Formats: sequence, C-alpha cells, structure tokens
Amino acid sequence: MPIRMKQNPALRRIVVTLAGALTLTHCAQNPVTGAKDFVLMSEEQEIQMGAQAHQDVLKEYAPLANPALQAYVDGVGQRLAQQSHRPQLQWHFTVVDSPDVNAFALPGGYVYITRGIMAYLNSEAELAGVIGHEIGHVTARHGVRQQSATTAVGLGAVLGSILVPGMNNQAGASLLQTLAQAWTAGYGREHELEADRLGAEYLAKTQYDPQAMIEVIGVLKNQEQFAAEQAKRDGRQPRSYHGTFDTHPSNDARLQQVVGEAGKYSVALPREGRSEYLQKMAGVYFGDSPEQGVIRNNLLLHEKLGLAMQFPPGWRVQNRPDRVTALSPQGDALVELHPGPKHDRPLETLQKGVKLDAGARYDSGNLGGYPAAFAAGAQQGRPVVVAAVVFDGAQYLIAGMTKDKPAYDRERSALRSAINSFRAITPAEKQAARPYVLQLVKAQPGTRMAALARQSPLGAEAESQLRLMNDLYPAGEPKPGQLLKIVR
Repeated sequence: MPIRMKQNPALRRIVVTLAGALTLTHCAQNPVTGAKDFVLMSEEQEIQMGAQAHQDVLKEYAPLANPALQAYVDGVGQRLAQQSHRPQLQWHFTVVDSPDVNAFALPGGYVYITRGIMAYLNSEAELAGVIGHEIGHVTARHGVRQQSATTAVGLGAVLGSILVPGMNNQAGASLLQTLAQAWTAGYGREHELEADRLGAEYLAKTQYDPQAMIEVIGVLKNQEQFAAEQAKRDGRQPRSYHGTFDTHPSNDARLQQVVGEAGKYSVALPREGRSEYLQKMAGVYFGDSPEQGVIRNNLLLHEKLGLAMQFPPGWRVQNRPDRVTALSPQGDALVELHPGPKHDRPLETLQKGVKLDAGARYDSGNLGGYPAAFAAGAQQGRPVVVAAVVFDGAQYLIAGMTKDKPAYDRERSALRSAINSFRAITPAEKQAARPYVLQLVKAQPGTRMAALARQSPLGAEAESQLRLMNDLYPAGEPKPGQLLKIVR
C-alpha cells in the first residue's frame, strides 16, 4: 500500500524461506518428466511455502460465500488431481470472490478460480479445462522452477520483482505479487503449453473430452480480445489470463498438437455437464459483490459500510477485500482507499503511521462532514497526498501517489477531487448499489442477443458481454431451447 513503508510480515516469511533454500540448492526430479530440474526447495518446503502464501491470497481474494458452488468446484478439482502426476498432495480448490477473469495456482497444491472467469464458462468440461491447466502448473512445478530461477539471481532481484504493479514500493508485497506476472501473463509459452498438455491428459483420464482445453482457451481468447478493445478505447494497457496465444487457439498448431496427445486415452462417453454447470451459476454475482461494495462509473457505493467515493473518470479501479485502488491510464498515479487504525485520532494516524519524507505538511479538518486529518509531502521522492477520516465508528485512509512531480502536476486535481469526494452514501445510491446477479433463461424461437441486451443493466457493452458469457461472441445467436446466462 502506498502510504506505508513497513515491510509486510508475509514478505519476511517468504524471504526467510527463500534464503534458507539457498543453502539447499540441488536438482530435483520433475514429477511429470522424471528429468532433473534446478530448484531451490524440496517438496516439503514447496508445500510449506504454498500453505503460508495461501493465507496471503485469502487476504487479497476472499473465498466466495457459496458453499454449494465451492463443493462443486472442489469435487471437479479433486477428481482431476487424483489423475495427475502428484495425487499424493493435499489439493485445495477455492472459488474466490473476484470479478477478475483469472485462475491461478500456488506451489504445493493450491488452486484458485475467480467467479469472474466462471461467468464466461458454459460447462463442467470447460471448468475442468481451467482447473486441469492450473493443476498442470503445480504438477510440473512451474511456480517453484520460476521462483528458483529468480532466486538464483539474488534476493535483491526477488525483492525487486514483487512490487505491487503501479505502486513501486514494498508495502503489501507477498508471494501473491512474486507470481503475479505468471498469473496474468503466463509462465512463458513452453510452460503454458506443458500445462495445457497435462491438463488435457487429466481431462481425458477423468472422462472429459480433452478438446475442452482448446474450447476453454478459445472462450478466454475471445474475452481477452474484447478486453483489449476496451483497453484501447480507454487508453490503458490490456490484461489477459492466458497470455501466450497471438492467434485464436483453434489456429495454433502447437496447442492442437499438445492437446491431441491426450487422444491416446480412451474417452468413450465424455462428460460435458453443461446444464449442471449453468444451474450452479444461477444466482452468482456478476461484477462487484456487496461485500466489497459496487463500482458504478468509477463511483464506489458501499452499502454495508455506508460510504461512497468517486474515483477519477477513466482510471482503472480494482476492488479488493481490503482496499480499493484506482490507477491512472498512464500507470503513473494512483488513489487508494483502505481501513485505518481502530481509533478516532486521524492526525495521530498520519503523523505516526504514514512514513513521509522530511518537510511533509499536516493539518486537521473535516472530510464529507466528518473529522479528518490531511498530509502532503513525498515518500522516497514520490509526491503523496493522504487523508485519514473518522466515519461511522471506523477510520479510513485515502492516499494519492504519483511516480514523480510531472505526473503529480498533471493529476493533482484528480487526486484531490477523489479524496474530497469521500462521503456517506445516499438513500438513492443504496438502490444503485444492488449487485448484478447471473440468471438463466431458455432461448425461444426468435430470441436474439440484441433484445436480451436491451433488458440488461450492463449498458453499452451489454450485448458483447452477454455473447461472451454464452460462447456466442462476436456475432452468434442462440438456438431455441438453449440455456442462456443473463444479468439482472
């Protein structure tokens, strides 16, 4: 987090683990290939590191409060894991309450899938494809091998790689950030293809059609292309889940080859599980959840906490369980809101808890009609403005930071406007804060996606979003009787 320089305890634990591993440099046998891999930790250390980092992940991504869906996903995952090269691991599969389109894994058998990515899948086989791919990363020890290669360069390089994207400081660093690049952009083409090959093998052994691996990557590629178009329109960098296919997967010869290798495993009656999967998704939130507050046109509306705050238009807002962060289109300025200390002395919070360079200015006043304190200065030369406000028995910190003074001069008005927008939510806004929910409808003769989009709350992007989540992108239409996901 940008207003604290205290090193995260999780980071210290991980660095200690890595430092200890340096004394145990050896080549371990790869569970998949049987070849020797250069790694810096044993399987026991890998499991221990994964268990520790799992707690950090749950602070960043809260588990989805849906026991039935959690049990369903865990069941699919456990069946796949038992057919993997490492069935002896204690596998953990968690649906996290995030609208992001993502899935990722920790060393040692921890696999996570967001409800955001699940909204774009349409069958149990596709779900199994996502999970099988992540199991493949774990069984081939891709995370451990990448971590070991980084550590071999030196711990300084590791510390330099775990900075939170856009923040460029050590606060909040953990293994989550250490592997963040791999989780968003992939582990590199060869490792991604290996995970696809392994995932397809595990699919076949669990009686799914291994071609579901190509289908699910195609679904995600469509979503990635849509996101890239949005990013270009908004003037920001696009994000991707798989990150390794320039062309559509159906045209990728290497992918076709590695998935095709699973054909040697006989699947007489492959399980698709389309209806079962869709029924499980009915009622799941789409977009932000009420636990974290909802974002409407960059306006945070948090009914449970009773607060509202307007983030700068055009900035990329990320809503996490413990904070909300908005990053400028250029990536050189941010605004962040998160809980502060549990007392009613905001000036003390800023003077004692926010580590600013010498010469910082402090003041007391009010924000949105509530007692507050303000500070302006720099943190390691980076301009910072920050407020602490006491609101409804709690304290909140709102910080703005830029990479350098030119960025601050450009964005100072946006930063201060965002901070000054903090206030209590209005009754009308409470109605607007209701979350979007996935529902199912059965297509009738003549049902068209454009007509469904006109009834959707998703606005200008509704038709594209509905096509994406029903595997009809960019211009498909449903067949009569087809179950469709819509948003209400």
